Amino acid sequence: MPAREESEVDGFETVSTGGNNNPGDKRKTGRDLMRAFLERRPGWSLILLIALALLLWAIFAPWPPELTKLIGRKKIFLNALFNGVTLGALYFLVASGFTLIFGLMKNVNLAHGSLYMLGGYIGYEVADATGWWVLSFIVAFVAVGLVGVALQYLVFRRMEGQDLKQTLVTIGISVVLADLMLWIWGGDFYQILAPKWLSGPVTLPLVTTVKSSGDLVFLKYPVVRLAILAAAIVIGIAMWLALTRTRIGMLIRAGVDDRDMLSATGVRIQRVFILVFAFGAGLAGLAGVVGGTFQSLAPGEDTRFLLASLVVVIVGGMGSIPGAALGALLIGLAEQFGSVYFPTYAVVLTFLIMVIVLAFRPQGLISSGR
Repeated sequence: MPAREESEVDGFETVSTGGNNNPGDKRKTGRDLMRAFLERRPGWSLILLIALALLLWAIFAPWPPELTKLIGRKKIFLNALFNGVTLGALYFLVASGFTLIFGLMKNVNLAHGSLYMLGGYIGYEVADATGWWVLSFIVAFVAVGLVGVALQYLVFRRMEGQDLKQTLVTIGISVVLADLMLWIWGGDFYQILAPKWLSGPVTLPLVTTVKSSGDLVFLKYPVVRLAILAAAIVIGIAMWLALTRTRIGMLIRAGVDDRDMLSATGVRIQRVFILVFAFGAGLAGLAGVVGGTFQSLAPGEDTRFLLASLVVVIVGGMGSIPGAALGALLIGLAEQFGSVYFPTYAVVLTFLIMVIVLAFRPQGLISSGR
C-alpha cells in the first residue's frame, strides 16, 4: 500500500499518496481555509463581518450630522484611512525585504534601516541629476542590492547561526553608515520630486460631505500615493508567487529548512542566499525612494523604519509575505488614526497591537508554516 505523505507550505496543505495521481488527493485552497475558519470560529467571523460592513458604510455612505459631531468630518477619516493604507504600503516594502533576510534566512540584519536611508539618498541624487524619477528606483535598488551582496559575503556568511554576533556587528554597521550619510548629506531634509504626470490630486468616487444645495463633495487624494500603493501590491503578489510557485522559491525554503541536505544535492546554496539578501536589501533601497517621495529623508529615519520593520514582522509572522502585508497595514492604520484621533497615544497603539499579538498568537497573524 503506497505511503501517505503530508506537507504544508505557506498555509497550503497538500496530501499525496506517494504513487500515481489519486482522485483522493486534495489541496486546500484559500476558499477552503476561509470555510474552515468560519466553521471553527463563528463568533470571530461574525465580528469581522460586522466590522467590515461598518467600515464599508463609513467609507461609501454620507455621514449623518450626529456621527460628524462625534468623531469629526468624514474627510478627515478618509484621509487618515488612505494615509494609513499608503503608509502601510511603504512599511511593507521595507519589511518585506527584512522578512526575507530575517524571517527566511535567519540573518539578524539591524542595518536594514540604514539601507533604507542609503537608497533614499541615492534616489534623491539620481532624480535631482537626471530628472528621471523612475530611474532613481532602478539605481537605488541595484546600488543597495550590491551593498547587500557585500554584507552577505563579508559578514553574514562568516557568522551563520551566531545571532548575537550578527546583532552586534550590524548595529555597528548601521552606526557607521548613519555617520557616513550624515557627513555626506548633512542634517537637512530632502524631498524627491515626483514627475508631473503623478503630481496633484485625483478625485475619488467617495463622498466626503453633502452641501446644503444637495451637491456632493468627493474626496481628492494625491495620485502619487495611489500609484505607490498599486506598485506595492504588485510587488507583494509577485514576491509571494515567486516564493511559493517557482523553483527558486522552493530552493530558498528548502535551504532554510536544511541547507546541508540541499547542498548535498549539488545546489550552490550560498549563491542562492546572496541573491536573496541582495533582493531584500534592494527592496529597502527602493522603499527609501518611495519614502523620500511622499515623506522626506532626514537623519533618524533609519531607526524609525528599522523599528517599524521589526514590529511588522513580529505582528505579521516571520518569513511570511502575506503576514508582512497584513502587519504593515495594521501598523500603518494604527499610526495614522492614532495621530488624528489619539495624538497623545499614537505611538502606544503600535506597540499595543504587537503586545496583543505576542500574547495570543506569538507566531504572528500569518505564520510561514515552518
